[in-house]
Amino acid sequence: MHILIVNNTAIPALKYGGTERVIWWLGKALVKAGHQVSYLVAPGSSCPFAEVYPFDPAQPFNQQVPKDIGIDIIHLNHTVNETPLLPHLMTMHGNMNEQVPLPVNTVFVSRNHAERFCSESFVCNGIDPDDYGDPALAGPRSYIHFLGDAAWRVKNVQGAIDISRKAKWPLQVIGGHRFNFNQGVRLTFDTHVHFHGMKGGEEKNQILRRSAAMLFPVRWHEPFGLAITESLYFGCPVFGTPYGSLSEIVTKDVGYLSASKKELVQALQNIPQYDRKRCHERVMDQFTATHMMQAYLRKYEIVINGQTLNHHAPVLKEIQDEKFLPFGE
Repeated sequence: MHILIVNNTAIPALKYGGTERVIWWLGKALVKAGHQVSYLVAPGSSCPFAEVYPFDPAQPFNQQVPKDIGIDIIHLNHTVNETPLLPHLMTMHGNMNEQVPLPVNTVFVSRNHAERFCSESFVCNGIDPDDYGDPALAGPRSYIHFLGDAAWRVKNVQGAIDISRKAKWPLQVIGGHRFNFNQGVRLTFDTHVHFHGMKGGEEKNQILRRSAAMLFPVRWHEPFGLAITESLYFGCPVFGTPYGSLSEIVTKDVGYLSASKKELVQALQNIPQYDRKRCHERVMDQFTATHMMQAYLRKYEIVINGQTLNHHAPVLKEIQDEKFLPFGE
């Protein structure tokens, strides 16, 4: 099968880049399984295992699809300006708060994500273990971590700082800075918190290898959350809020979920009770790039055979009025 993967940003991702890493891992896994992959992505992209074509969102989409190279299906990762002429599907990676119908062949990234759009069509994101290496499960662990864009208030880094302080755990923040213009010029004075800024690759891996747990008290419905599976890969149990995909990924044997600060503080006292090997196996058993690739192949076959992935165009079930989901003492 020849799959054209489309996105409006560049690959590879140099630092974090959630969608960029997912489509890279997917393409790599497809090629490894014997399929052919091409990318239609932003100029400046490169890839050693697939042909890369430049994407210009201002131009008609179908004019940019490479001709005469035998493409079987187009895998979009955002909406485009005209309906593709070839069989196609679209992965919705984020959230929206409008009741606008989505393409009938939309795929979501978790069961919860799909259900919120009146759909049952989803494929969980999978990580490539080759990018992470040895999880060092037996090594010493001296702090806990937060991983995500700390400038994005729904990620709730302030909640993580408060919880870690009360639980008396040093906190490493990957993805944020002590001085933050995006949160009303917030200056964090807590000396128990170390801010690393955006980190990727082996720099990030080294921080995760020495972490005892992940703290992730998000205040929105997380569509999937690569940060969660990355942390579990390194044997870190996850302590967070029960929103979005978290209850699908974080089972009781690999973490604890609550919207209460007090309960999360108490739960952090139990970190030694969690088995790092079990946390790692949780990812390897269900959330690798190979699992993701195999699930997408099933979706591709359905679409190529002329069927649709949803019975009707997915649409958001309920508008969310509150800016942040509940998070209290």
